[in-house]
Amino acid sequence: MTPNFRTLDLNLLRVFDEVMAERSLTRAARNLNLTQPAVSNALRRLRETLGDELVQRSGQGMAPTARALTIWPTVREALAQLEQSLVPSEFIAAQAKTSFVLAMADATAAELMPGLVDMLETDAPGVTLRVVPLTTRDPRGLLDQEKCDLAVGFFPSVLADLTAHSQSEQPLPFAHERLYDGQYVCVMRKDHPLARQSLSLEDFCQARHMLVSFSGRPYGFIDEALAALGRRRHIVLTVNQFFTAGRVVARSNLLTVLPRHFVSVTGIADQLALQPLPFEVPSVQVDALWHRRSQLRASHQWLRAAVQRAAARAEGMQQT
Repeated sequence: MTPNFRTLDLNLLRVFDEVMAERSLTRAARNLNLTQPAVSNALRRLRETLGDELVQRSGQGMAPTARALTIWPTVREALAQLEQSLVPSEFIAAQAKTSFVLAMADATAAELMPGLVDMLETDAPGVTLRVVPLTTRDPRGLLDQEKCDLAVGFFPSVLADLTAHSQSEQPLPFAHERLYDGQYVCVMRKDHPLARQSLSLEDFCQARHMLVSFSGRPYGFIDEALAALGRRRHIVLTVNQFFTAGRVVARSNLLTVLPRHFVSVTGIADQLALQPLPFEVPSVQVDALWHRRSQLRASHQWLRAAVQRAAARAEGMQQT
């Protein structure tokens, strides 16, 4: 039987969303201020409408069916957008007592956090920020699972995918905003033999390299650019932090590739030499990425504006 949306009680979706979030009828009933039998009855009615069990008892909790996992993200986003549209919240930064989670690499945090801390101290003393490591170039899973409020970084494949979906007129669950642009450079210790001459492609490929990889995969976009030229480099060390890379190359014969804007905030810029890469690579385009279910939330709008201001401040300091 095909469900009739016109006769569907939307309150059933609120119950479904809470049960999915809590994986417990008892906790869902408490959060909704309903009795557990009322929650069970609502789930029964929704099961009959959709023709699927949706959730089943599993140990001490509830396990969702494949159908429930498929429709839950859409239901959750739709409910959030309805709430934000019908009951818009007001966010007064000076009075707010809330916390945000940001996912970003250490290089990005070094750029943005000084400005964000200043804003917290002057504009929002009750707001707290928690920065978690960015371990992927595709943080959409983190955002979808609400493990972070905002991801900031270089996400070329994500932006390409979002652009492709927008051209096909498919609904986009994620939004993004450009914060600043930059470029990658080859970095080595100041007295490295290659620091005293123009860096050739042959020199670059023959040298020993350190790769910064968030995921730990020993292959990055620099290697993709080299592969397109039929070349490869010799990677002897892979790390997952830009700061670690800077420290290591300052005390070794290894080369690494870092964002140019990051070098000035390492605290050891005077120990490092920068060389242009001897081949073409994409520029560094640092974006803020978030889930659209947060789009209209006043607190999230403030967060995005604060990050944008911090990025503008950091870029201005780079240019002075």
